[in-house]
Amino acid sequence: MAIAIANLRHVFGLKGDVANNVAFQDEQSIIYPSGSNCVLYNIETKIQKFISNNDKSGGMTAMALTPNKRYIAVAEKGEKATITIYDLQTLRKKKVLTTTDVQSQQYVSLAFSPDSKYLVSQGARPDWTLLYWAWEKSKAMASIRTSTNVSNEVYQVSFNPNDNAQFCVVGNGVFKTYKYHEGTLKANPIQKIEPQNFLCHTWLSEDRIVVGTDTGRMLLFEGQEYKRDFNVAGPTTADSTTRERVNTAAGQSDSSENKIQLPVLALTKYSKGFLCSAGNGVVYMYERTDERELYKKAREIRVPFSTDSAQSTANMKGGLHEIMHMTISPSEETIIASTRNNQLYTIGLTGAEISKGEHSLFEALSQPFHYDQITGLDVCTRKPLVATCSLDRTVRIWNYDNNSLDLTKEFQEEAFSVALHPSGLYVLVGFSDKLRLMNILIDDIQPFKEFTIRGCRECQFSNGGHLFAAVHGNVIQLYATYTFENVGNLKGHNGKVRSIIWSQDDSKIISCGVDGAVYEWSVYTSKREGESVLKTCSYTCAAVSPDGSTTFAVGSDKTLKEISDSQIQKEVPAADSVLTQVAISRSGRMLFVGTAQGSIRAMKFPLTVPGDWVEHHCHASSITKMRISYDDSYLFSVGEDACLYTFKIMDKEGRGLKAKDITYAEEILISKSDLQEKDTAMKELKARVSELNMENEYQLRLKDMNHHEKTKELTEKFIQEMESLKTKNQVLKTDKDKEEAKHEEERQELFEKHHQELQDLESANNQKLMAEYEKYQELQAKSQRMQEEYERQLVAKSESHKQALREQTEQYESKLHEKIGQLEASHDEMRQMMRIHEETKKQIEEDGDREILDIKNMYERRLREEKEGNMRLTGETGIMKKKFKSQEQEIEALKSDINNLNTEKNKLNSVIKSLEKDIMGLKKEIQERDETIQDKEKRIYDLKKKNQELEKFKFVLDYKIRELKKQIEPRENDIKAMKDQIQEMDTELERYNKNNTALDLKIEESKQKLKANKDEMALQRQNVQDMEAELKRFRTDLSNCVQYIQDPAQLKKSIVALNTKYVQNEQSVESAGMDVDIQKEYARQRDHLERSVASFRKKLTKDATIHRADNVRIMQENVSLIKEINDLRRELKIARTQVHDLEANSNVLKKGAPLPGPLLSTEEVDTTKKIVEIQKIEIKKLRDELRQTLNRPLSNGQRLPPMESIEAQ
Repeated sequence: MAIAIANLRHVFGLKGDVANNVAFQDEQSIIYPSGSNCVLYNIETKIQKFISNNDKSGGMTAMALTPNKRYIAVAEKGEKATITIYDLQTLRKKKVLTTTDVQSQQYVSLAFSPDSKYLVSQGARPDWTLLYWAWEKSKAMASIRTSTNVSNEVYQVSFNPNDNAQFCVVGNGVFKTYKYHEGTLKANPIQKIEPQNFLCHTWLSEDRIVVGTDTGRMLLFEGQEYKRDFNVAGPTTADSTTRERVNTAAGQSDSSENKIQLPVLALTKYSKGFLCSAGNGVVYMYERTDERELYKKAREIRVPFSTDSAQSTANMKGGLHEIMHMTISPSEETIIASTRNNQLYTIGLTGAEISKGEHSLFEALSQPFHYDQITGLDVCTRKPLVATCSLDRTVRIWNYDNNSLDLTKEFQEEAFSVALHPSGLYVLVGFSDKLRLMNILIDDIQPFKEFTIRGCRECQFSNGGHLFAAVHGNVIQLYATYTFENVGNLKGHNGKVRSIIWSQDDSKIISCGVDGAVYEWSVYTSKREGESVLKTCSYTCAAVSPDGSTTFAVGSDKTLKEISDSQIQKEVPAADSVLTQVAISRSGRMLFVGTAQGSIRAMKFPLTVPGDWVEHHCHASSITKMRISYDDSYLFSVGEDACLYTFKIMDKEGRGLKAKDITYAEEILISKSDLQEKDTAMKELKARVSELNMENEYQLRLKDMNHHEKTKELTEKFIQEMESLKTKNQVLKTDKDKEEAKHEEERQELFEKHHQELQDLESANNQKLMAEYEKYQELQAKSQRMQEEYERQLVAKSESHKQALREQTEQYESKLHEKIGQLEASHDEMRQMMRIHEETKKQIEEDGDREILDIKNMYERRLREEKEGNMRLTGETGIMKKKFKSQEQEIEALKSDINNLNTEKNKLNSVIKSLEKDIMGLKKEIQERDETIQDKEKRIYDLKKKNQELEKFKFVLDYKIRELKKQIEPRENDIKAMKDQIQEMDTELERYNKNNTALDLKIEESKQKLKANKDEMALQRQNVQDMEAELKRFRTDLSNCVQYIQDPAQLKKSIVALNTKYVQNEQSVESAGMDVDIQKEYARQRDHLERSVASFRKKLTKDATIHRADNVRIMQENVSLIKEINDLRRELKIARTQVHDLEANSNVLKKGAPLPGPLLSTEEVDTTKKIVEIQKIEIKKLRDELRQTLNRPLSNGQRLPPMESIEAQ
């Protein structure tokens, strides 16, 4: 039993009644609500991610995205209105905001502050309370009622883009701005205007707001004062008469402007101005102008719709194409708009998509959705197609492989049911007037057969596609798909039939209805084969198992029923939820049910009572249909919320068809007229192409001719220019020669002038060089004299330095002698302290030895630890001696460094100070050692007391030892009995082995006899062959003798020769007779041996069977014995554990743990120790015997596992 896994894969649909229901997360991703989920849709990759909302909510009412695009707030209605904050990175819940300050059950609008830290929420009727939240703290900072009149609705709230504390609220007769200050909300004064129905607003800047009304006017406020208004239906007005009209009677205009009133439904700001949604599917772009900061209508964008369809015209009149919300991408390159009929449209603001001054059209963002309740759903077998029909009068064909819409067709009547043919080429749709069978063409859905069945609520093709069933009231009619013949009518329901399902072999139809009946019909006889009637339940859906033996039905009684053999076998309660749909996979391993709340439950299958399931929340209202794909990979559901959900499903084991094993059909239908039109168009295009080719060739020839003429003209022009250039070049050469001669003369003159100047400079430089050399000689003599003077001064300074050094050396040597004397005094004091310490230590050791002798052997470990502590103290004392010696070595090193006293003076002082500190430290440490020794003495005294307390525990140990003996003795008896039984089994096994050996010997002997008989037979056959050869030779010789029949003498000789050659004596004859007897005896013995071998074989087979049975019996006995031995091992392990616990307790006693018990003497403790030692010896013997028993080979030649492995367990 397992619960199937269902993962949400894709959803087609939009929840259009949510405020701010579309927003950009980044340039490629948008967020919008669908069903009870928020969808994160990537425009480029077409991939969806989902945020599942609260399972107990009544649906989403408003959305808001933080300016930093990290979080989204979702308002949900219920008994208590809630706001849930989700993290868009992890898609998980961040905060849940609830409060008792709001009486309404929902919020109508949400908005985040510019820094994303605050949230403002507008409640609905009856109190219209506005809350200002610090949402990260889940705290409502302030609240206020924005509308005092219950009937005046409030529509929208938004923050000032530059102020976290200021926001604006608009509604019917409500236009206010509030400021948060010190825990309160205060209304800002606004210029009084006539009350109007303000539908929307947007902030254009920090102090500028534009507000839209239901009369098609947009009012511009700046700094809380009214400035201008704009008429959507006409040009911008800014004259004084308009301002007076707004101040006195807003909304009243002259007759020319009052003819068309387009309500302003949505306003959105962008960098150049703002966008305005007014009328049915129209968006106006207003841009800022240089004329007093006015805004002028620049462009117009419309929603595309067909005016040919009567339904589209009705939608226009009903305002279904009205754009309720708009959002602009962060780079302001794309606009996305959502309409009242649950559609999403997009348009780019860059490039050629929007031409200034022209009308532009929106495009569907992904594909058009249903906007009314979906009433029918079916899945194709051979193609990845899903068909849906809706009360919006459309039939749509979806491709669930690439998540796209393949076809959509709009009709005049409402569609109630739909069925796809298994081939995917036909679709059956039940309309309010007729049932129509239609072809699915490449680009259209065309009816080709109509059946007079009005308001068909259920229809279904058979699995083979040769039949289909349609419900007509309380009658199920069967038709042949290809002949359209009515092959049967299934009558029996007293109420409307709500569900029909074919069995997998198309031999049965199961139906259920509002009359509480579930019927099983035979397709061949059109008769009822089974029924289950429950008047108290109105059934809505049924499903049948793959083998057709079990039916699952759901209805109004909030239970899932399992019906088999016309009896309700199980009823699984649904926990206060009405179940509307049920679906079972073709494999029969997955079962799903849909609820009236819009959730899908994956049931644990086979069913259990009470039921177990995993619930998936998807739709916002009741589920109307559910289907599973033919390969059991996808689950589809539709609901009253006009959404189509696709789930990827699998059972717990992940079984099912793999994607590579699924091959879908690719053929399509196309009508003959379309094909002829396309062929005609292709022929026309081919003719047009040939004409264009001829025209292009003609144009190319003309261009070639023009090109040749131009080339000729250019060549002639080039030659003329070349001649003129040659002439100019010759003139330039002549000028060049003249200039070269002139420059050569000038160069010669300059060369002579420069040579003369060079000679003059050389003579002047030589004179200067001689003067400088004389100055150098004088400076060198002066330098020699200065060097001699410096050397004399250096010798004098050296002698004075040596004298000062000797004086400082003598001074520091005297100080060093003084310090050495002080150190020797310190050494004497230290040695005195050491002697005192040694004497004290000896006394402590003697006292410790005397006390240790009094303590029992069981506490020797504790006393050894104390000795080690004393030895550690002795070692530390030795370390201190070594430190002292190292200090002496440092002093000796200081003696050798006398020559460096100038530089080492500070170091010696620091070393002496450190030595003094070490001596003081040693004194303190000796004092601490004395205190430690006193603590040890106290500890020894405490140990003596604990020894007395431990002796009191002796009786407890004696009692436990006796209990262990009592437990070990019966185990020894069991082990001995087991040994005897094993010995008997070994003896019996040896006897069987001997019997088998004897039988093997007999078989071997029989085989040898059989081999000897075979050899003898071969010899006899050889003899027979030799005799036949001899007879053949005799006949040949006899025929040779016949030729001498006329010559008696020669005939006689021949006969004598034959006699000599062939005739034998009597002994030979007798031996031949004896050979015949031998052959008979041989045959008799051979027959006897063959019968003996056959009997031996039978006996061997019988003995082998008996032996095999005996071996099985012995093996079973061995297994039971092994189990008993393992049990004994476990018990022995427990006993060992108990012994180990006793030993541990004794160790604890050694460590001095206080335990209660009577006081024992030293002799009783010794006796207890001896008893424990004896028991240890006995336990060791038992272990050795058990090891010998376990190591003894079993009857099958194996050995039991060693004791070490058992003990390790």
